[in-house]
Amino acid sequence: MKAQESLYTDRYELSMLDGALLSGVINAKASFEVFTRSLPNGYRYGVVGGTGRLLEALSEFSFDEETISWLVNEKIVSHELATFLSSYRFKGNIYGYSEGEVFTTLSPILRIEGRFCDLVLETFALSILNYDSGVATKAARVVHAAQGRRLIEMGSRRTNEAAAVAAARAAFVAGFDATSNLAAGKLYGVPTAGTVAHAFILAHRSEREAFEAQVNAQGPGTTLLVDTFDTEAGTELALDVAGPGLGAIRIDSGDLTDSTRRSRKLLDQRGATNVKITVTGDLDEFAIAELLANDAPVDAFGIGTKLVTGYMPPGFVFKLVAIEDGVTMRAVAKRSIGKLSSGGAKNAYRLFVDDVAVTELVVARDSGVPEPLGESRSLSHLLVENGVTVVDSTLEHARANAKAATAELPRSAFALSSGEPILVTEVISSSSTLSNQ
Repeated sequence: MKAQESLYTDRYELSMLDGALLSGVINAKASFEVFTRSLPNGYRYGVVGGTGRLLEALSEFSFDEETISWLVNEKIVSHELATFLSSYRFKGNIYGYSEGEVFTTLSPILRIEGRFCDLVLETFALSILNYDSGVATKAARVVHAAQGRRLIEMGSRRTNEAAAVAAARAAFVAGFDATSNLAAGKLYGVPTAGTVAHAFILAHRSEREAFEAQVNAQGPGTTLLVDTFDTEAGTELALDVAGPGLGAIRIDSGDLTDSTRRSRKLLDQRGATNVKITVTGDLDEFAIAELLANDAPVDAFGIGTKLVTGYMPPGFVFKLVAIEDGVTMRAVAKRSIGKLSSGGAKNAYRLFVDDVAVTELVVARDSGVPEPLGESRSLSHLLVENGVTVVDSTLEHARANAKAATAELPRSAFALSSGEPILVTEVISSSSTLSNQ
């Protein structure tokens, strides 16, 4: 039995609402922001992922009768709050960075303007944005390391079934070309790819028999897995069976630099210069960069484990920044050591010098600071109005955003070594100015 999405949350979300119902602030106008205090693992930029998934889920976020009965029976909520939740729907506005946009420290990637009860969205929103953005950021690093070569996401077996689909989607946003996951293909239109595993080779009496069966089923343009026994012999046999129309060979083990060089030489000697070489096997941006630095003749990479489990979540938090106080909105902010935040609902702008992004300017709307002039663009777009999505949330749009946004960054952003955020962040809040550098 699958739990309703509104239960994909932490218990304290509903405990707070019970208290807010008693105190009277549950329906107070409120503004929340999603941001990160630091980029993970020395990354120099991040890529926003999951916004489209979140907006789609938000339209159906509710508490049905069965869910409410369970909450009451478990004594998680009062009968009064149960009545309130039975009619809950998000009816506010959401402003934020477009999916695929680059973010940095303190970027307000999402601003939720509604009621205090919309705090119930916190854990649900963060679980989507942290995972998808973490994978999208890792995937973007892989894309730049691969220097235009074909990339296939194939990490489904290394994570749970729901995360596998989300990872495939996020990787495609960041620039991957295909996924092995069929659910991602059906749900989101991500192109799918895949041929055979070693089990297929071993199931036949000989490697030749396996290759012949595959070519008969998929045509000579397929990709033959050549490293089950001996990579060089497998490469020769692949050409013998498929002929000059062979699409590609795949190598999954051993010294990939040496194996790809030897296979490329064999292919070229036999005039099969159009046959591609795909490599797989616990790859990430560092392994890809090393292979290409050593001139390994690779045309495509399959990336799995180190993408879907080796990502670093950006550590997004969901914080109240303003609350209704009489006829005005009162800016609020944490002052906890190491967990400072800045008050007031904010808009964000990216500043450029000679068409290269240099600064993230985050400005509280009540600060009196005008919209920047000169080379800049707004980052805070209206995504949801009165509870209805009003922005293009398609995967194609997000993918185009990622390509354009990363192209604006300086070249040093793509260094794989740990470093400081590539964009200097200046936050002008209702009461102070904070900087990340």
